Amino acid sequence: MGRGQLRIYLGAAPGVGKTFAMLEEAHRRRGRGADVVVGFVEVHGRARTAEQIGDLEVVPRRTVHYRGGSFEEMDLDAVLRRKPEVALVDELAHTNVPGSRNAKRWQDIEELLDAGITVLSTVNIQHLESLNDVVERITGVPQRETVPDEVVRRADQVELTDMTPEALRRRMVHGNVYAKEKIDAALGNYFRVGNLTALRELALLWLADKVDDQLDRYRADHRIDDTWEARERVVVALTGGPEGETLVRRAARIADRGKGADLMAVHVSPSDGLVGADPTQLARQRLLVESLGGTFHQVLGEDIPSALIEFARGVNATQLVLGASRRGRLAQLFSRGVALTTMSLSGSMDVHLVPHQQAGRGRNAALGSALSRHRQVAGFVLAVVGLPLLILGVRLPEDDVSLATGELLLLAMVIAVALVGGMWPALLAAGGGFLLLNWFYTEPLHSFEVNRLENIIALAVFLLVAASVSVVVDQAARRTREAARASADAQSLATVAGSMVGNPRPLIGLLERLLETYSLTSVTLLERPADAPRLPGSHQDPATWSVVACVGERPCLTPADADVEVPIDDSLSLALRGPGALPAEDRRVIEAYAAQAALALRQERLARQAASAGTIAEADRMRTALLAAVSHDLRTPLAAAKAAVTSLRSDEVQFDPDDEVELLATADESLDRLATLIANLLDLSRLQAGVLGVTLLPTAAGDSVARALDELGEPGRAVVVDLPSDLPPVQADPALLERVLVNVIGNALRFSPADRPPTVTAREEDSAVDLLVVDHGPGIPEDQRDRVFVPFQRLGDSGTGMGLGLALSRGLTEAMGGTLVPETTPDGGLTMRVTLPLDDAGTWQSGAR
Repeated sequence: MGRGQLRIYLGAAPGVGKTFAMLEEAHRRRGRGADVVVGFVEVHGRARTAEQIGDLEVVPRRTVHYRGGSFEEMDLDAVLRRKPEVALVDELAHTNVPGSRNAKRWQDIEELLDAGITVLSTVNIQHLESLNDVVERITGVPQRETVPDEVVRRADQVELTDMTPEALRRRMVHGNVYAKEKIDAALGNYFRVGNLTALRELALLWLADKVDDQLDRYRADHRIDDTWEARERVVVALTGGPEGETLVRRAARIADRGKGADLMAVHVSPSDGLVGADPTQLARQRLLVESLGGTFHQVLGEDIPSALIEFARGVNATQLVLGASRRGRLAQLFSRGVALTTMSLSGSMDVHLVPHQQAGRGRNAALGSALSRHRQVAGFVLAVVGLPLLILGVRLPEDDVSLATGELLLLAMVIAVALVGGMWPALLAAGGGFLLLNWFYTEPLHSFEVNRLENIIALAVFLLVAASVSVVVDQAARRTREAARASADAQSLATVAGSMVGNPRPLIGLLERLLETYSLTSVTLLERPADAPRLPGSHQDPATWSVVACVGERPCLTPADADVEVPIDDSLSLALRGPGALPAEDRRVIEAYAAQAALALRQERLARQAASAGTIAEADRMRTALLAAVSHDLRTPLAAAKAAVTSLRSDEVQFDPDDEVELLATADESLDRLATLIANLLDLSRLQAGVLGVTLLPTAAGDSVARALDELGEPGRAVVVDLPSDLPPVQADPALLERVLVNVIGNALRFSPADRPPTVTAREEDSAVDLLVVDHGPGIPEDQRDRVFVPFQRLGDSGTGMGLGLALSRGLTEAMGGTLVPETTPDGGLTMRVTLPLDDAGTWQSGAR
């Protein structure tokens, strides 16, 4: 038996018609003879959706009892026993009632699919796990029911049920989505035009990515290498040369011509890792690509044109942007070059060959030896002195030395010269050996004439072999030196990357690593405004530049003060004090450091902006919550007090003395409640501002408990107090401790059963006293305990009060040097543990905190 197929109807928001479309498909399939049943369809009170079910067979739902309530869920076992061809299971992201076999409905669907049943289901874009936080930022509404993206991506078919925001809002106004009493609130909040437009775009983009994945799988399964221009993708090839920024900007303009086109930059590194690009140029070009909305990729390849084409075809690129060759005309005569070779391999892909200022100027490859000057001098000395000494040494006696022996000995000398001094001394040795062999070993002797053909051939072969060996040995030495330098540079940069991971100040860490690596005196990152005029002398003007970060002694105030200046861009420059001029190889690595410093600076600034935005968002959330609280919790006691006072002042009604007493009591209680709320608000604001005055004194915990119970009035008399008689005094502010106990005990009274009142007890542990307020109420789930200490939050968002009591209590306790921690009561309920230090240092006053 094969696995069933999954078809999902994806929508941008509730009400777009996903369930309706699913039911239409069910009727079509039943009309074609398929066995279709409704496993679970949620109509949400929508008459047209309920009518659409029609005569489809509906599997009875299962009733689940949980916490005193009854809930209906899909009867998975009944559907499996019925074993239809097609089952309709609505709301893929739904969370099943605790006690069900599976926690999520998509897991139920997996069982149906494994049983060979085809499933039709629905989901909204906000329920996808990867987009959950994005949707919350857009709409301000968190989505607690989510489904892993992979579940939806694995679906055999995903169909978008689309509707314009205006049409969806009209559908809501007509009462086709929500009940009438919910329409105004929905239109003004979640279903605003901007929210719906953003959600619709998210749905379209997510589905487009899935279609891309399906297309890639299809092309791979059918071994299709040709480019299918289903979507414009522009790939720009970067060599790490100075022309890269020109190519990136040109590619970006090409991509902008096609709406929604992708921009990708790729750099092909030789697989030997020795001859690489300028890391600084690549870092800058990567920043440029990312700032233009593109992505940067780096691949290894033996053959650069083939690697480029392979990458472009792998991403289904439609256009490839290359730079004109930097090779000179002479070099182009012997090789077509990367650009022309790539064009010949491109097939149907469009290739743009972009001219630039560096075209035809050559790659500026070093023609000198890879060895030091001292070794080159030693090589020349060995060639000039060693060859004659070798000839004189082996010519005694002359008759015992043949031309072949002389060639081998001189070839050995050429190799020795190449190993010591490199290519140029070795070529000199090869030429000198050729002349010495002709003079001493070929007839007529002591003459540069050669009479025999084999001697001419022998001399020519010797010269060719000696020259070839010289070049090969020099290249090997050059490659060895490049490998050592690349290894050192890679180790240095890897150390830098490692030191930046987890570093709260990556920029300073990077500059310190640079200072240490190159034994510098100071490293300074300087910045000037991007719009500052570039006047003559401004490079040396301290007023133009500002120090962003610095390590070491004697920081530079301008780039002109530095021994080595490394410009990063128009506004940033890295100034080094230290060894003076740097070798070209070291400068390249330092330029890479400079590029990373610019990235680290940007990351730090983005982090600060994010933190600032988070603070602003938190303040906005608090302000919104405060306004919501004021609109109800403050208005209610104020309205009650005003109504009581107004009634007493009225001349239209005559109240008897008992009624007057009751009205006065109502006004008094309401005003007391209002005063308590305002005091809590003021104290909370002082706590958050750090200006709450705290006076720590030796305080008897029993006295504080008694005063708190008195303040609670009649309800407080039911509390059971069990305090040890020898409980030592604690270090606390008596008034604040009383406020804490009033809030905590009052909260316990609110949730305790009438027949099991709260208990207040205490114990001494580790130089501290634990005051325990124990209740036997419903308790709080462990994963939600932190929420009760958040201002303006009530567990489950239900009940009365602004949710300030516990938040204020924890803040006051911590201000006194203690802690307030919730724990589980062993036989059910919640225990609040207030821990305060023992008073062992006498009385002291603390200032504003």
